[in-house]
Amino acid sequence: MTLSRRVLRGGTGLLVTGALGLGGCSSAVEPAPISAASSPGAARQFAPGAPGVGDTYFPTYGNGGYDVDQYTVKVRYDPATDRLSGTTTLRAAATADLSTFNLDLAGLTVRSVTVDGAPAKHSRKGDELTVTPASGLIAGNGFVAEIAYEGEPEPLRNEATGVGGFLHTDDGAIALGQPESASTWFPVNDHPSDKASYDFEITVPDGLTAVSNGVLAGRNSVGGWTTWKWAERSPMASYLSTVVIGKFRLTEGEHKGRPVFHAVTTELPEGAADRSIAETVEVADYLESVFGPYPFEAYGGVVISDDRIRYALETQSRPVYSAGFFRAGSNTEVVAHELAHQWFGNSVSLARWQDIWLNEGLATYAEWLWTEHDGGRSAQRSFDARYAGSSGQVWRTPPGRPGVENLFSESVYQRGAMTVHALRVAVGDKAFFQILKAWTAQKRNDNATTAEFVALAERISKKQLDKLFDAWLHGTERPARPEPL
Repeated sequence: MTLSRRVLRGGTGLLVTGALGLGGCSSAVEPAPISAASSPGAARQFAPGAPGVGDTYFPTYGNGGYDVDQYTVKVRYDPATDRLSGTTTLRAAATADLSTFNLDLAGLTVRSVTVDGAPAKHSRKGDELTVTPASGLIAGNGFVAEIAYEGEPEPLRNEATGVGGFLHTDDGAIALGQPESASTWFPVNDHPSDKASYDFEITVPDGLTAVSNGVLAGRNSVGGWTTWKWAERSPMASYLSTVVIGKFRLTEGEHKGRPVFHAVTTELPEGAADRSIAETVEVADYLESVFGPYPFEAYGGVVISDDRIRYALETQSRPVYSAGFFRAGSNTEVVAHELAHQWFGNSVSLARWQDIWLNEGLATYAEWLWTEHDGGRSAQRSFDARYAGSSGQVWRTPPGRPGVENLFSESVYQRGAMTVHALRVAVGDKAFFQILKAWTAQKRNDNATTAEFVALAERISKKQLDKLFDAWLHGTERPARPEPL
């Protein structure tokens, strides 16, 4: 995610000027144990799945006891009445013997639930939907759950991270946010540790566009309604899903055999936003040379104009940008940031929210690399400006353990990027760029932790890096300038 901001020249770094939005495997956060293993021949002991994955920052996010492989989300939305109706089907496997399992669903009314085709009981407590199948789910076995629901979607309001999720607009809607948003328009296991593939079918009144993730798989109109079909086949964290409904200037094309789909709101005159988004594939090609192969099947970008959203978010394969980023002219730095997230955050996803610097620090450093490649100041000069000009709060807030209240703070972005540069100086360019490419290759479509990144950096560089990462990620004072080890 990128916050709407203006660049302060003269070595003073970046100042956040916009409001925060709710927000952009073996290493995944393990669900809490819910039943003892059964001995051969013994009766199985079915128990409820946990109503959270146990993330220390957001304990109730996600759910335990199962792993989702694929979602099919079919919704119809009428902006005139702000009514949404839908059916979500999820294919999953139980990871424990379950008597019940939970899904995250904010608001909306559940009309029916089936599990493997049989009616299932369901109940609600706040934003938790509890499903009780007709019979227990056996660990290791797959199951299919289908939930039908409807209502007027409402955004989520989090005291620590702001407002996000499904937002009604004058002529459509925007579903967007970090660290959660998906649960405002479909039932979901809402934590990055449970990535899945997605099919979206979004039906809206004729004349409106419904943009989502991945490849446009088709569109057809019947009886005054148009259904837009999108397919994201690569595993995706739930907060990276999106739908944006409205009137847009659309650009479709192809690059390196992959479809390109851009949408810019017609509320903006044609100009800087269109030019900036048109640079997507050029920026992606440069980042590919630094980070390794582009990880997804499609390229694109969406530009919206809504005063409630003053950030850009790395929604998978098709980032969404606030129009504010382009008011002063073309801006490919923000495009570089959100595209870098396609590697760092999207393909290689967090196992826990505490490690958010792995997303934002690396994406911010990608901005510095792109600026240098594009003829601007070098990454070293960008580091020097932030090192000299960052506020005391940046140094008091450790990006490796920022706390929920500082999850999207300047420290996570700027000190996170300075950590990346400190690593580069310490190990040298050859090892540094090998580390980045190895990270994206070895952890592709996976979840990751800071400890794994440090271990990889040490293995490739053949250097002991604990002191460096402790100072830059966990210390509460400004570290000494980095030097080669």
